[in-house]
Amino acid sequence: MADLKSIVQFLDESLNTCGIPDYPGAMNGLQLQNNGEVTKVASAVDASLPVIRKAVEAGADMLIVHHGLFWQGAQRFVDAQYSKIKEAMDANLAIYSSHIPLDVHPEWGNNALLAKSIGLENAESYHDWKGILLGVKGIVSASLDELVAKVTDAVESPVHVCKGKSDGGVGVVGVITGGAGSEVAAMANQGIQTFITGEGPHWSFSLAEELGINVIYAGHYASETFGVRELSRVLEKKYELNTQFIHHPTGL
Repeated sequence: MADLKSIVQFLDESLNTCGIPDYPGAMNGLQLQNNGEVTKVASAVDASLPVIRKAVEAGADMLIVHHGLFWQGAQRFVDAQYSKIKEAMDANLAIYSSHIPLDVHPEWGNNALLAKSIGLENAESYHDWKGILLGVKGIVSASLDELVAKVTDAVESPVHVCKGKSDGGVGVVGVITGGAGSEVAAMANQGIQTFITGEGPHWSFSLAEELGINVIYAGHYASETFGVRELSRVLEKKYELNTQFIHHPTGL
């Protein structure tokens, strides 16, 4: 058993929760407390009602997510939103969320772990966003088809590919997980020749072709399972807790 306050303090300090900018609805950190005791930690991408119910069924008393309870902004506690809070509180389930702080963490982050899984070499941070560097770029020793296979294996899900680079090569590879597909023009301006992200708007495919860069759309959900899984492993080791990843894919 571990103390909730101790876990939250460790995560907040390690992830630099207060120092990393984010979208207003992210509300990074502890979003719902419990009685103060933690014996089992569940992790998931989204704090959706089905996920909360699965965490309760698994006997977890702490749930760590990437997209938290307030992602759509302020909402009335009615219908599904009411059920989320009531069922979590009835089960003594604390909920902790980390979005951009987890994306950009150099060891536990979605970007770093996806980049590592595909063999990105000479990795360095890039792409300024609100005063921080949001992505990771480097070189992958592979053809485009080989890189696509690596990404597919890493995210354990089919990917969608825009083969925009005319010579069929890979070049400099940039990784920004989640919904960064709208940044295609910014990627081209920064010398990225193959961009790996989760999803993008329809027009991002056509623009990538016109700009001559490859884009691998790995899935928003699939590209963001890395960080929460890793946080579970970190807490399991540090606090000797039971942990479980709750897989609830959206297919997007």
